[in-house]
Amino acid sequence: MSNRFEGARVVVTGAAAGFGAAIARDFAAEGARVMVTDIDEAAAEAVAAGLNSALSFGLDVTDEARTAEMAQAVVDAWGGIDVVVCNAGLPHRAAPMIELDTDDFDRMWTINVRSIFLAAKYCVPHMPPGSSIVSVASIGGRRPRPGLTAYNASKGAVITLTKGLAGELAPGIRVNCVNPVSAPTGFDKNAVGLDKLPDEVEAAVVAGIPMGRRARPDDVAGAVLFLASDDASFLTGVGLDVDGGRSIG
Repeated sequence: MSNRFEGARVVVTGAAAGFGAAIARDFAAEGARVMVTDIDEAAAEAVAAGLNSALSFGLDVTDEARTAEMAQAVVDAWGGIDVVVCNAGLPHRAAPMIELDTDDFDRMWTINVRSIFLAAKYCVPHMPPGSSIVSVASIGGRRPRPGLTAYNASKGAVITLTKGLAGELAPGIRVNCVNPVSAPTGFDKNAVGLDKLPDEVEAAVVAGIPMGRRARPDDVAGAVLFLASDDASFLTGVGLDVDGGRSIG
């Protein structure tokens, strides 16, 4: 590993497991100081305990006051914020949209979209020029599939929010997102109620991905770190598809 992020002050939401934990670990491995946040405070603390120069914070990303407290905690600890990774997100249970419970619809949009607004609102004032925001959207935001229409629409909103915010914050702060294909993480549990997809369902999903597999946490972490790094210093408003080619056809 290089030290691209030596001394950088990084916030990662939804970092107790899956993509978020991989992102937090990779930043730490490249020299960053990482604030590991998650609604599961104990799990966030466990991830942080395994990293160098890391702190943890129990964060419900829909809670405005708590988000403000989190940003201030980073500033109090390290004097500012250099990278914010808005990873926290949640799908609804797979079903036709008109069968979706309205409360579930509203909750999902609050977690997937409002959380990014809140993170930006309270972190940006503490981010110096050269800082970066990276959100985790979904390839479903570009190429939706039946059964997760509302979720895909929320991730489409993340992509649009990324582009709009990039224009507002340029040239001082870059704003990008990654668009992963599905992965065998907690997404499966929330979308279909199973820890692991049945073999025939897994095979059908993989059949639509030219690279022959679903995403892994390290795939997404690598893309996030690239967008946050100086290697991507001229990229803003970008939605980077981390989808093994699913969006090709």
